[in-house]
Amino acid sequence: MKRKLKRLLVRILEIIYRLSPASERIARIEQSLNRSGNGMQVLLSLHYKELLRQGAALPKFDDVEFRAFSQNGEDGILLYLFSLIATTNKRAVEICAGDGIQCNTANLIVNHGWNALLIDGDEGNVNCGGAFYKQCPDTMVWPPKFIHAWITAENVNSLVSDNGFTGDIDLLSLDMDGVDYWIWDALTVIKPRVVVLEYNNIWGPDVSVTVPYNPEFRTEYNQWGCDYSGASLAAFVKLGRKKGYRLVGCQRYGFNAFFVRSDINPEIFPEVPASSCFGHPFAQFSMSNRLSTVIDREWVKI
Repeated sequence: MKRKLKRLLVRILEIIYRLSPASERIARIEQSLNRSGNGMQVLLSLHYKELLRQGAALPKFDDVEFRAFSQNGEDGILLYLFSLIATTNKRAVEICAGDGIQCNTANLIVNHGWNALLIDGDEGNVNCGGAFYKQCPDTMVWPPKFIHAWITAENVNSLVSDNGFTGDIDLLSLDMDGVDYWIWDALTVIKPRVVVLEYNNIWGPDVSVTVPYNPEFRTEYNQWGCDYSGASLAAFVKLGRKKGYRLVGCQRYGFNAFFVRSDINPEIFPEVPASSCFGHPFAQFSMSNRLSTVIDREWVKI
């Protein structure tokens, strides 16, 4: 569907610019294609809504993934989710947003006009992202708030509320490579409709554990990333249920999970078992080869 729409767009542009000088025509087509990302996404969103209206079979998460700003296919999944459950205020909070450019909220901010609070503990990341949003034509009038802070269970609520985000919002994104479980557990000042978070897939679908809470926790990286960090998916599923959320799926590689608030459209996105998030060979590899390197470290059973 996306390829057909893009080919149609190219054909239309070629007709429009046919009478222009060759060099000018090529430059204008290229510029139009580079700026058509939000238009293509609007068309995709309308397509998803039409499928729902017709009662047609809805695509799986694997089929809707695409990357505009996200690390993997999260942008496509979020567009799909919000196309079908709708938005209320287009407000988002992203905790540990990195540079704010490659993150889960950037596409929503740049291409869909969302209002967001981004937080990261690296001042260089915050300066880089702040400069990007101030210069980006789509955000320079009203860039997202980008805060430099080290996030703990003790300060996360004040950081979020002091920057104007309380109550109902549409999205929370959480990817700390650290004490993520304890931060989501502590965060009470917002009530997101969708939560996307990274889980530690080395534990598989059944074991419910997290690293112990330490406000000064620092991630230890290895060739695969950060095996001693975060929490298992089973732990997040338990916490989500306690907070009123259901697991609805993950991105294809099996380490970013999506939760929807339990009172929102269970008929469209029903709860799925954690085991459904471990089918990709990467997830299988992680369980088989990476757990042994950190299994003797301190873990807390949930």
